[in-house]
Amino acid sequence: MLGVPFQITMLSLDGEKSRFAPIVLHFFSPRIGVAFVFQNRLIRLFAWRVPSQTLSFLAVYTFICLDPYLLAVVPIAACLFFLMVPAFLARHPPPPSSDLYHGTYSIHGPPVAPPRTIKPAPELSKDFFRNMRDLQNSMEDFSRLHDSLIALITPYTNFSDEAISSVLFMVLAALTCVLFIAANLLPWRAIFLVGGWALTLSGHPNAQSFILSIQRKSELKEREAEAQSRVSKWVADDIALDAEPERREVEIFELQHRDSLALASSGEWEPWVFTPSPYDPLCPPRIAGERPKGTRFFEDVGPPPGWTWADKKWTLDLLSREWVDERIITGVEVEMEGERWVYDMSKEDRAEEEPTFTSSSKGKKKESKSKALKSWDEGTGTGLVGEWRRRRWTRIVQREVRTSEPS
Repeated sequence: MLGVPFQITMLSLDGEKSRFAPIVLHFFSPRIGVAFVFQNRLIRLFAWRVPSQTLSFLAVYTFICLDPYLLAVVPIAACLFFLMVPAFLARHPPPPSSDLYHGTYSIHGPPVAPPRTIKPAPELSKDFFRNMRDLQNSMEDFSRLHDSLIALITPYTNFSDEAISSVLFMVLAALTCVLFIAANLLPWRAIFLVGGWALTLSGHPNAQSFILSIQRKSELKEREAEAQSRVSKWVADDIALDAEPERREVEIFELQHRDSLALASSGEWEPWVFTPSPYDPLCPPRIAGERPKGTRFFEDVGPPPGWTWADKKWTLDLLSREWVDERIITGVEVEMEGERWVYDMSKEDRAEEEPTFTSSSKGKKKESKSKALKSWDEGTGTGLVGEWRRRRWTRIVQREVRTSEPS
């Protein structure tokens, strides 16, 4: 295998011995030789080092393409010809050539040689260091292939150029739909047959020199640049993308509290907290006896994660009745004018609106309340109200545009 010479210093990191080095040296390297032998044979096969072997492979590949059921024979035949037959010949080797003996090779008779077993290469042997060299070269080849694929595929698929990536996405989506419907109509045998022959023939030395001569021509580069410019012009003219980021409306509730002892004396309302919940009389946290959660100051209210403010200030929601109806909030009094506060009803008002039940002669309960239950009342907040009031503020946010990936 071609590559750089083996460097034992690659097994250390920053002057400290890597934990990976003992595993590679003791377990992996003595046993990886068979993989590199198989790799070298594939290279020799597709590089046309022995044309008869490559043509034999193409003959077998053609039979499989014409009759795909023969694919089930391949692993069995490979086991016979590449595993069983060599093992038998190792135990029944032909006699050494001699001028005194002339004849054909015979398989009759008892075995004359011990069975051949695959053993790991001894440490610090020639095969051991050859495996280490091939392993190092394979890792380098993989790194180069990985970087080449990333450089080729990433600019078109990571939406760095959103127009190009959008076009590619639409083409792949349309192709997926077409193949989902019409895949059974394509001549897959002919496609695999022609494709396999083309790929194998492209590895021939004459074909390689022809391909390299075409790539070096300036006309091909000019046509490639012309095609790219046409595609870019078509994308710029026909693909329309959203220029403005997505916008949403967020809300916050300003919550104020007045002590229950000061309700009768019309005490002053105390600013309490800015919270995302209206903290209405029947919300689960309030029923559970929890205090409202939020921030004390308006300036401390921040946008949701991944969003940023699109305008400079909050806007008071003057349609208090609508958000009360949307949330089906009951037991509150809505201020229709002024600062649009939504007050808790006093305990006396809530008690009057609660339904009462009486027992009937049959043991069942029936409702004796005559008037319909109201979800909320209109008011000015100057009468007898509860100890909490709230109003809604809104603000517009837009998606935050990040110029770098999060760490």
